Amino acid sequence: MGYGQTAGEQPRAPQSAAQGEPLLALENITKEFPGVKALQGVSFNLRRHEVHAVCGENGAGKSTLMKIISGVFPPTSGRIVYKGQPRQFASPLEAEAVGIAIIHQELNLVPHLSVAENIYLAREPRRGFLIDRRKLRADAKACLDRLGVAVDPDRLVRELSVAQCQMVEIAKALSLNAEVLIMDEPTSSLTEQETRLLFKVIHDLKAAGVGIIYISHRLDEMAEIVDRVTVLRDGRYVATDDFAMTSVDEIVARMVGRSLEEKFPERTSRPTSDVILAVRGLTRNGVFSDIDFELRRGEILGFAGLMGAGRTEVARAIFGADAIDAGTVTLEGRQLVIRSPRDAIAAGLAYLSEDRKAQGLAVKMPVDANMTLANMDEVSNRFGLIDFAKHAKAAREYIDLLSIKTPSIKQPVRLLSGGNQQKIIIGKWLFRKSRVLFFDEPTRGIDVGAKFAIYKIMDELAAEGIGVVLISSELPEILGMTDRVCVFHHGRITGVLETARTSQEEIMHYASGYGRPDSRH
Repeated sequence: MGYGQTAGEQPRAPQSAAQGEPLLALENITKEFPGVKALQGVSFNLRRHEVHAVCGENGAGKSTLMKIISGVFPPTSGRIVYKGQPRQFASPLEAEAVGIAIIHQELNLVPHLSVAENIYLAREPRRGFLIDRRKLRADAKACLDRLGVAVDPDRLVRELSVAQCQMVEIAKALSLNAEVLIMDEPTSSLTEQETRLLFKVIHDLKAAGVGIIYISHRLDEMAEIVDRVTVLRDGRYVATDDFAMTSVDEIVARMVGRSLEEKFPERTSRPTSDVILAVRGLTRNGVFSDIDFELRRGEILGFAGLMGAGRTEVARAIFGADAIDAGTVTLEGRQLVIRSPRDAIAAGLAYLSEDRKAQGLAVKMPVDANMTLANMDEVSNRFGLIDFAKHAKAAREYIDLLSIKTPSIKQPVRLLSGGNQQKIIIGKWLFRKSRVLFFDEPTRGIDVGAKFAIYKIMDELAAEGIGVVLISSELPEILGMTDRVCVFHHGRITGVLETARTSQEEIMHYASGYGRPDSRH
């Protein structure tokens, strides 16, 4: 087991704030919901000029703890001490008023308002009784410029990509000039270049005396910014250490209570020469053009590239969510005519959106309803009414097959962890007997244990002859899971590389537009 704490090891007390009184301290925080003790006796402190990471698997209590700090929930017991004074915040607005801001993992933007209006929502600059539109736009642009984000402040949020929305959320938090800034998975939908820009902002904020609580499943990136790390497991405090004095392996061992030797499963699927999906000359004017690629049976094919390169847009077009101007899609030797997602689903194609809650799940509905949503005919009788026995049987079959953790098939999906939500989407498409699955950022916001489970499912699907395309901004994920990778730049494929013979540096070379596509096909 090594240095990492095992399940039987006693929690280690938080290190004292050597630089003086903590900016923020949580003392023996407990939070109970009906039937669930989400946190139990958790203590934690944050200093000025510090980035303090809070790590743990989904369900460890990280988000609950952050919601208590930011005024979303009151603690059941324990207390918050902020700048030396005991405090309890009745709402996020009350916490923001004293200098505590949070960037939520779940995007909290108003789609029909502009970027500027979202950044300064309920805090708009005014001239008398009217909103000062010129100042609103200028202030929003200054926040976006600080992040290096080229987004028009007047653009409606509903027109933005998930990554752009994430940057707007970060700009919104920066506009508050907070003394405590909580970042919950801030890089989960950002490219490497955008992450670099965010890290520069974090370093600037830290130098200015801001205390930052940083939550992320991307443990490898923390070395650049994190000073201390606290680990939670099953709602309990485990340990706090200087980040420089520990390692990613030790952090993971504490998070899961055991050692994780491998990040990726051993691949059992092997590509054949049989082409399951062929795309030729696919074009959507102004978005992507002349997209050619083949997906072979038994293969996991990667799509890599910077934000806006066209990876997601190509997948959406193949799935019929966006119209194309030219090109063909051939599945198992049969050319398809796809005018809508309904046509794609009927043909055997499936798309697992990067925004699983907005576009992949009906989050207020239970597990069983989500599992059968794409194939209702299969669980209906000849009169078109749901056969509830078939319905329940199908749900339980895929819950067991995919090892989905849920107390009941009637559990609302919104109450499950990100990893289990992703498995439900996979189950939905498997129940539909899909022949090709496009996984778009499938492990975004998912802990290390759940990631491994998703990877294993992808490999098993490929081994069964189902076509798998992995769209990912995480190059280690691309290198660890794919057989070949199509690299996108400005709406074109600039290279198709054999994964075993390439590197992060070469992929980035092609993603930046410097590759020679004719030498790599």
